[in-house]
Amino acid sequence: MNSTPFMAYKNEPIPDNEMERLLTLSEFDLDYTDLKESFKDLTYLAAKVAGTEISLINLIDSFTMWSLSSFGVEVEQMPREESVCQHTIMSGKPFEISDLRLDDRFNTNDVVAGPLGLRYYYGIPLEVADGINIGSLCVMDSALKSMTREKVELLEIIAGNVVKRLKSFHKIAQMEAYIKVVEESNKKAAHDIRGPISGIIGLSELMSSSEMIANCEELGEYIGMIQTSSRTLLELADEILSDGTKVRLGDNDFNLGMFRDKLEHLYRSQATYKDVKLTITADPAHMDINFSKDKLMQITGNLISNAIKFTPVRGQINVSLGIEFNDQDKILKIEVSDTGVGISPQEIDNILSGKGVTTSGTSGEKGYGFGLNLVVHLVEMLKGELTINSIPGKGSTFSVLLPQLKVS
Repeated sequence: MNSTPFMAYKNEPIPDNEMERLLTLSEFDLDYTDLKESFKDLTYLAAKVAGTEISLINLIDSFTMWSLSSFGVEVEQMPREESVCQHTIMSGKPFEISDLRLDDRFNTNDVVAGPLGLRYYYGIPLEVADGINIGSLCVMDSALKSMTREKVELLEIIAGNVVKRLKSFHKIAQMEAYIKVVEESNKKAAHDIRGPISGIIGLSELMSSSEMIANCEELGEYIGMIQTSSRTLLELADEILSDGTKVRLGDNDFNLGMFRDKLEHLYRSQATYKDVKLTITADPAHMDINFSKDKLMQITGNLISNAIKFTPVRGQINVSLGIEFNDQDKILKIEVSDTGVGISPQEIDNILSGKGVTTSGTSGEKGYGFGLNLVVHLVEMLKGELTINSIPGKGSTFSVLLPQLKVS
């Protein structure tokens, strides 16, 4: 579906609560590549209920429409401005286009004018909170269609189940994160008490070997009890520490190799689509060190999409991923550099203060003005640091430092 160059599309709508909508989507912290099987049954059911060739479950961020699951067509993403679903999220009501070829907003889109030749569209917003639509369930067909009241009701039930599953995944991720914090706390507590207990054992052994204890049988028994109890506590602490050292990679654990591969999979096609060279590297010396995955894809993805938007055709984007150590602190470093149009000092100040505004990209792509604002917010929330260096006309470099859990 991504076979044409980037172009400007007409009448790109932006919800009034766009920043709140994006923040809500970021809180779900979804991995768009891993959910296809989880929603496969619902896209199949939607197509069968509607009697259409195609059905999609889509989420829409600052720059991109991501397809969590699809039936009837293979698609993972497309530019937001090219999607019909960007109109569906504008209200809490379904959005229907009887004939896309007759609608000037869509008749030049590749899915309409290209080989798919789509004509009919029906979309239902995925409302996860009052007025917050993070995406859509849509059905499409190359033939003219119409939805009966019964079909509409069934599609709305399916959309409701999509929302329930998304919320369930979010709750599970929160529980896993909480369990991890508890385990880390237990590990720290065990580490903290191990030292004093070892000292008690050492002192009691020293006392039991003295001549004074040898002449007092009762005192010797008490010291023996202290040694036994202390060794029991020490064994418990060692057991907790041993369990805590087991590596378990879950939704909230990541390493540089996994991070690089995810970014390659998600954003390589966007760069190829615009004929921009994207290079992603990871520090080979620290490839297996684990760190939190929390909000990383939202932060880095927005920076890469923004770089693609402002880099001319045949330009270059370099993404480097690494880990730095400061005393006992572990810091994740993300750097995104481009050979794009650059940013003025005033624009940099506006971005870092959360006042970035909408601008158009080098090939006329619509700018939504919220992607970098979201990055600033998320970096601050994670107690990180964002710096921007740029030379107008030559390119920009965005550097993000995110502190991680202390090295044990």
